[in-house]
Amino acid sequence: MPSETFDFLKNPLRTREDLQRACTSLLDPLELYTSPNGARIKLGYTATHYDDIAAQLEGFARPLWGLASLLHGGGDYPGHERWTRGFAAGTDPNSDEFWGFTRGKDQRMVEMSPIGFTLAMAPEQFFQPLSQQAKDNLINWLGCINGKDMPDTNWLWFRVFANLGLSKINAPYSASQLKADLDHLDTFYLGDGWSRDGPAGVRQLDYYSGSFAIQYAQLVYSKLAAKEDPERCEAYRERARLFAKTFIHWFDEDGRSAPFGRSLTYRFAMASFWGALAFADVEVPGISWGTIKGVLLRHMRYWTTQPGAFTRDGVFTIGYTYPNMNMTENYNSPGSPYWAFKAFIPLALPETHPFWMAEEEPFPIASIPKVFASEHPGHIYTHLGGHTFLLSSGQSCHYPLRAGAEKYGKLAYSTAFGYAVPTGTLLLDQHAPDNTIALSEDGGVVWKVRRECDDARIEYEKPSDKANSLCWLRAVWRPWKDVEVETILVPPHPDTPLWHIRVHRIKTGRELTSSDAGFSNYGQRKDGRALDAVDASSITSGDDAVLDGKSSSDPPTEDAAWALASSAGGVVAVRDLTHLALPSSSASRRKGEVTNLDANTNIVFSRSIMPTIIGSHLGSSRDEWFVTGIFALPSRLGQEGVPKSAWVAEWIKNPVVPDAILKIIKGA
Repeated sequence: MPSETFDFLKNPLRTREDLQRACTSLLDPLELYTSPNGARIKLGYTATHYDDIAAQLEGFARPLWGLASLLHGGGDYPGHERWTRGFAAGTDPNSDEFWGFTRGKDQRMVEMSPIGFTLAMAPEQFFQPLSQQAKDNLINWLGCINGKDMPDTNWLWFRVFANLGLSKINAPYSASQLKADLDHLDTFYLGDGWSRDGPAGVRQLDYYSGSFAIQYAQLVYSKLAAKEDPERCEAYRERARLFAKTFIHWFDEDGRSAPFGRSLTYRFAMASFWGALAFADVEVPGISWGTIKGVLLRHMRYWTTQPGAFTRDGVFTIGYTYPNMNMTENYNSPGSPYWAFKAFIPLALPETHPFWMAEEEPFPIASIPKVFASEHPGHIYTHLGGHTFLLSSGQSCHYPLRAGAEKYGKLAYSTAFGYAVPTGTLLLDQHAPDNTIALSEDGGVVWKVRRECDDARIEYEKPSDKANSLCWLRAVWRPWKDVEVETILVPPHPDTPLWHIRVHRIKTGRELTSSDAGFSNYGQRKDGRALDAVDASSITSGDDAVLDGKSSSDPPTEDAAWALASSAGGVVAVRDLTHLALPSSSASRRKGEVTNLDANTNIVFSRSIMPTIIGSHLGSSRDEWFVTGIFALPSRLGQEGVPKSAWVAEWIKNPVVPDAILKIIKGA
């Protein structure tokens, strides 16, 4: 728990002055961890795949995203001199704090990006005060990125920013390298504002396509290089206008964004795209400045409600809403979370800018589509029933990422309930396969989940009228050579807004156990003890209180199997709909179960619980179809639980499998 003197958690984050104070309140704690000459900031002792000097450079460089913006916009921070001294010491080969010259595919390349940005934005504070020798050292150190081997990903933007920064201080830079990198990065573009994070064959479209890297970089470049590269810059601005129409669906009314993909320890960098829009003066038709301001500042305010994101000193932890190494990547050092400082870019704007002059507006829930399909990322977004989440199929990380199946391959990702990552390799509680179908060939000890799909697509009931048509996601994966699983994901219908539907087809040459789980939820009662089992009758009876408990149909009853968990996080449940949707089905009876997940699996709730439907499947040459309803209603931010009156009537209903989906099943 951070100290009570840590100002960030008390910041209302409504005004430009509030955002300035938020930035400085996060910069101040770094002084304690800064080396004598300022070049290294060592925030902890956990390791990465790269060396510790590069990790300390990361701690130095990433806060510059915010500090340079603050100073460019006329703000003041006396502590900036620590970084000025650090530039001199870090680039001096004779200094004890020398960062070292970059090699190919070196983490130092990543940190050259905020340094290049800083030279472009605040040379008066960070470059001009240096001695001529220190200036030469900095120019030489930054320029050595040219001609080196780089990953064929968003990393190429880091070299763009290094050369851009050098050009802005009239230092030697490689114009040919700059153009070649930009030309190649443009080949990642797919359409509708979306770029994949790599060349053809990569289907990875996450926050790196938007706030973390590509869209953010394009917008900043479009502002800083508008005179030198006007045609490309205008193309980037148009891509941002298109992207905003989809990216708005990643956020909810409380400022939360959907945790999807890798590097989520960057936290409020998730919303930095909206600040970059303002920095680049890009107006988006249909999305007002007040809306853009609201999406960014509400998201920032969400993080003021998450003390677990910070140490007692006010330093970012590695994790999401609490310290959590299970969810991290092998490139997350203690300084990595300071990529979040990208969100401070509106501080570069004067107080007269339309972004700051506009009144903050609520999230435009009434004016955006309640269900929206986006074909490039393979997502269907929904805001029905007070719950924002995305259905997903087809993405995967292009390299063996820790928990990659969980970060890209689950069936749904919620702004409120997050997702879970495994802590071990045995039993459901360690695998934590929420929001996915998991399969086991040994009776439930070891489980496999979807990581890659052979075929994933969005289909429409009326392809000629997509905007007004029922849509669904359809994908196939093969966990073993003799097992094929097809899944159809159907978004909520206005008549049953708290339900969405999964349809699975399994063809297996071996006996299998399946777990078809819903959203995981906070797993404790109001008094902090684990949720108790409650009688099924108590769900629909009694007063209009928040149900604090779990229940399921284990052992199976004459009714369809189900499982439910209600707590301060909201209510989540699953129900077997197979025999209702497919009366003639010979599918084996399934049972409901509520599993207490291992601690620190869910990235939002450190103690969590998961409702699931457990099934058994005999080896057969036939296709076996089964249908599951997924039910969820989260608590609003600041509330603890949802009263029964808000959800019990919807829980009693059964969602209807659309005729178009039944035709697929019958025609198979």
